[in-house]
Amino acid sequence: MALHRLSSLTMGVPNTAETAAYYTDFGLTPDGDGWFTTQDGGRQLRIVHAPTRRLVEVRIGADTPDDLASAASRLKQFGTESTLDMNRRRLTAYDKATAVRAVLEVVPQWTQRPIAAAVYNGPGRTDRTGARAPGVLRTHRIRPRKLGHVVVGTTDFEATTAFFRDGLGFKASDYIKDHGAFLRCSTDHHNILVLAAPVTFLHHSSWQVDDIDEVGRGAAAMLEDHPEWHIWGLGRHHAGSNFFWYLKDPAGNFSEYYSDMDCIVDDQLWTPEVLEGAKGLFNWGPPPPPSFLAPEDLAALMTGTHSESR
Repeated sequence: MALHRLSSLTMGVPNTAETAAYYTDFGLTPDGDGWFTTQDGGRQLRIVHAPTRRLVEVRIGADTPDDLASAASRLKQFGTESTLDMNRRRLTAYDKATAVRAVLEVVPQWTQRPIAAAVYNGPGRTDRTGARAPGVLRTHRIRPRKLGHVVVGTTDFEATTAFFRDGLGFKASDYIKDHGAFLRCSTDHHNILVLAAPVTFLHHSSWQVDDIDEVGRGAAAMLEDHPEWHIWGLGRHHAGSNFFWYLKDPAGNFSEYYSDMDCIVDDQLWTPEVLEGAKGLFNWGPPPPPSFLAPEDLAALMTGTHSESR
C-alpha cells in the first residue's frame, strides 16, 4: 500500500506536566520537547498544551512523493486543501470536522524486529516442562514496543472517515454500524478508529506490548498506586482480535496496552465486516463501563468548561 505506518501522534492537554508523568509511568521514555519514545518505534507521542484535551496531529509514513501528490489530488476533489512540500517530502492537511492535522511523510518502510514468542502449554501439548511460565518470572518494567492506533471522536462521522479513507488513502478493515470506522495505514488491523460523537475529542491511544502477560503486568503496575486509573479490561476485542486493558490518564484520555492484533498483508484476503451491538466492542471480558462509551467530561468539552486542573 502507498501508506505503511502510523508514525506518531500529538495530543493536546491542559495539564502537560501531570500527563507527561503518567505516560512515563506507562512505559514511554521522555525524549525532550514533549516527545516520548517507544522501544521499537522511536518518537511516537508528543504532549503539548491545549485548553481542552484533543488529538492535535497524526503523522503517517508514505512510500513515494507520488503518493503525496495522489493524496493531495484526492483531498482537493472533495474540497479539502492541503500543503504539499516536495522539498521536505511532506503533505499536510486538516480534517475540517475535528481540526486534526494529518502529516504524510515519505520515510523508509519500517520493519519491527521480531522477539522470541512466549511458550504456552495446552491440552495434549507440553512445550514447556520443568519450568514456570516466563510470564510469571518477569520483573522488568513494561515498555511498549510501538504506537498501534489512535481513536478520535468526531461530530461528522462521514466527513472524518472520508478524510482519512478516501483522501489520505487509509483502507477500511471493519465498521461499527453508523458509529465507527476501523482504518489502517499499515498491515495492522487499524491505525485510526473514527467514532461518531457529540464533540471532537481524543478517545484513546493504543500501545503494543509483547503478549497477554505484558498487558496484565503493565496494567497491574499502573494500578498498584492508582487504582482509579482503571477503566476496562482484561478482555479481547472482536475487531482486531487484540487483548486489551484500558487506563485513564490525568487529562481524561484513555490509554490501552494491547497484544496480538490482526494483521492484513493481502487486501484480497480480508473482507470488512459491519459489526453491531457488543460484538463491535469486544469478544470476551467484562462489559465496558458507561464512562468508556461516553467519557465523563464530554459535557464539559461540549460547553467549553473543561477544567485546567483535571
